[in-house]
Amino acid sequence: MSNFPRFFAASLSALFLAGCSAPPPRANIESGEFVSTDMYSRALPGTNVSACEAARRALLSQGYVMRDMNASQINALKKFQPTADRHVQVEFHVVCEPNADGSNSATVFANAVRDTYTVKKSSNSASIGVGAVGSLSLPFGTTDDSLVKVGSETIQARSFYDRFFEMVEAYTDENPPAAVGRVLDDEHSH
Repeated sequence: MSNFPRFFAASLSALFLAGCSAPPPRANIESGEFVSTDMYSRALPGTNVSACEAARRALLSQGYVMRDMNASQINALKKFQPTADRHVQVEFHVVCEPNADGSNSATVFANAVRDTYTVKKSSNSASIGVGAVGSLSLPFGTTDDSLVKVGSETIQARSFYDRFFEMVEAYTDENPPAAVGRVLDDEHSH
């Protein structure tokens, strides 16, 4: 019997050491690995300033509100409420960088992050002071609703970015105003 505690302790030690020597579990970041893709970027004719202006107009035309903006960078926000207890907001980030000198082109980098919130209800009770008894808590009162973030992810749908870049291209100085109308008509027909 006296050997059992030593055997048990040695077994636990061996399991602990085996666990420490195993490589740590790898987080599932398959979708975050760097790969060669043009999903988040597009080269456009003109300067980085004109490319960002086209991106700003494209976002404004879709109901985004400009949060931060300068000549070569935009942060815009759009809010949705698909159900009574669910709130979604999409924050769009755009950076416009000039390409090589003399190329008269710029690359627009864009990504959008979707944050999902749910409504959480909390009720407040009221307390009433009653002379000799003290205070008495009653269950009536107000109910407060607050938004609680339940998810955040980068949108990874190629079609989402393709539609954005098509609209940006339509708003570039090289395209006539009729081209913008065609892209918007195509967008509403889907």
